[in-house]
This record gives sequence, C-alpha cells and structure tokens, in this order.
Amino acid sequence: MRSFVISGGKIIRILICVMVLTSLSTVPGFGAAAAKAPGTPATSAGKSIHELRQTLYQETGMLTQIPWYWLAAIDQYERTITPRKKMESTKKRLVDLNFKGAVWAGPLNPNPEDTVPATIGLFGGLGKDATADGAADPSNDRDALFTLATYLSSFGYEDEDFRIALWRYYQNDSSVTRIRQFAKIYKTYGRVDLLASAFPLPVKSVYTFRDTWGDRRGWGGLRTHEGTDLFASYGVPVRSVCYGVVETKGWNPYGGWRIGIRDLNNRYHYYAHLQGYEKKIEVGDIVEPGQTIGWVGSSGYGPPGTQGRFAPHLHYGIYRDTGTTEWAFNPYPLLRQWERADRLKK
Repeated sequence: MRSFVISGGKIIRILICVMVLTSLSTVPGFGAAAAKAPGTPATSAGKSIHELRQTLYQETGMLTQIPWYWLAAIDQYERTITPRKKMESTKKRLVDLNFKGAVWAGPLNPNPEDTVPATIGLFGGLGKDATADGAADPSNDRDALFTLATYLSSFGYEDEDFRIALWRYYQNDSSVTRIRQFAKIYKTYGRVDLLASAFPLPVKSVYTFRDTWGDRRGWGGLRTHEGTDLFASYGVPVRSVCYGVVETKGWNPYGGWRIGIRDLNNRYHYYAHLQGYEKKIEVGDIVEPGQTIGWVGSSGYGPPGTQGRFAPHLHYGIYRDTGTTEWAFNPYPLLRQWERADRLKK
C-alpha cells in the first residue's frame, strides 16, 4: 500500500466519523467492549458468522459513506488469498484484512508493530482507532475495517475512484477485477451469505461420470485432463454450481462452446463442449446455483462450429486463484458432494 494525501474536506469527514465511532463506543457490542474480543460470535449471540460480518460492513459503511458491499468484497478477496495456516490462526476474527507493518504503522516508523494513533499518524501510517480504546490495532476487526474505509474514501466515492484505490493498494489488475466482481455479486443480492452450491446437471436426468482427472488427451498435442467429464444426452441442461459472475463465453478450439464463471471463493468454473448457451447469459452477468447456463453437447476439437468428434458430455473444470497464480484442481470430490446434496433436497 502507498501513502496518500487527504484534502481538508475529507479530513473533516473522517474526524466526524471518528467522533461518531467514539460516541458509539459506549454501546454494548460496538466500542471498546467489542474490541476486547473482536469478531467473536459471543458479541452477538444467535447470529451467524455471515450476519455478524454484514452488520460490521454496514456499520462501517454508514459511518464512512463507503458502500458496505465494497468492504465485503475486499475482505472476501483477502480471505481467498490468505494461506490456510494464516486462516486457521485468524478464524475467530470476522474480517481478514491483513495490513503489513509498514503500511499500518508508517513506512519510516522505527516500530512496525506500533498501535499508538499519534505516532502512526506522524509517520504516515494508515492505522486508525475505531473503538476509542487508545490503540490502532490491525488485529481488531473494527480498527482494520475502518482503516480500509478511510483509505478508500481518500480517493473519492465513485466506483472508478474505488478502482484506482484498489490498484494503488494491490498493484495488480487481476486483484482489482476480482474485487469488483465480488462487489457486484454482493450488491445484487444484498447479503454476504452466498456460498451455496449445486450439481452442474439436474440429478433427475440420466448421466454418468467418474474421476477422469489426469487422463491423457491427444488432440492438439499430448496433455493431461484438467477436469471431470459428465456424460449425458444432447440438450441436458447445464447449470451454474455457484453464485458468481460470467467471466468468459465463446468458442475455444479445445472446449468448443464454453463458459467460465468466477465465484466468491475466487474459483473459476469452466464448462466446455456445450451445445449452446441460455440466450440471456452474457459476460458480466450474475448467476446463482442451479441456474441454467447452457446445454450438453459435443462441440470442440476444431474451428468454430465443430461438433460430434466425441460423445456428448460436459467437461467441468475448476481453477483456484491465489492472487498471483491460477491452478487447476480435481473437481471430482466436489461434484460427488454437490450431487449428494441435491439428491437429498429432492
């Protein structure tokens, strides 16, 4: 993250927000009392983790004028690129915003672990005290989220301003794209509990599949199979397995008519060899679990329009984005899990 300059008007707005936060510090479950155990479910008994997170996003958004779904999107993106060991150590927190010491405390601060607001400000750090407990603590959910919102507001309040702020933070076009996609999904549905899944074919249809991960493929050069083939008749509906954004659509010499969807876990779902698409589906559209996106076919292995070079089936692949690289993993276990869940629903 880089340093930034705040205009006088923005400073006033931020000071007002801090004053409001300070006044709220006496409210049970919000201020210093909440800071003692930030993000733990005990602060709001009976609420799910998703409800607690959304409440925190909305409270911070109300105070800073930053739409809650942008805060939710950045937090979720950080969660998807956090190593598993780090996730285990922070699983009791509501947010997963990981500010590096120099960014939080200031690039020239001799104490990178500094939590004193006065010295953090002196050295140009971003850390803010949102709970009026005298410490700007990056491990405190409210401090971290308020600091993020303050950073975003320093660039402005339009979507393009947020895009610029995110690029300055991550220095990575892919990160900006992912966060904008996540924000669009959260804005569309108005909630953060959007991790439900569905099997890619109707379980009442006739189909068969086995674990084909790593099998050899010869067309176009020797390569391994990065996915699972689900064999079914022409025209069987192909469904989205997740809430997500349509990222790609069109012809691929290997996959034929294919479509790609990005979900909120930063996974790319790849559907290939389609007979055709649901006519209203376009790149940038939001889809949800069970929604028809196309139909089983046998397209591919040639120029646009090539059909029938193999039995009709759906090739389903899944790729994980780590923030720097994207890699495929075997979808077979997930497919079996989703199939069982859909059968139980029936």
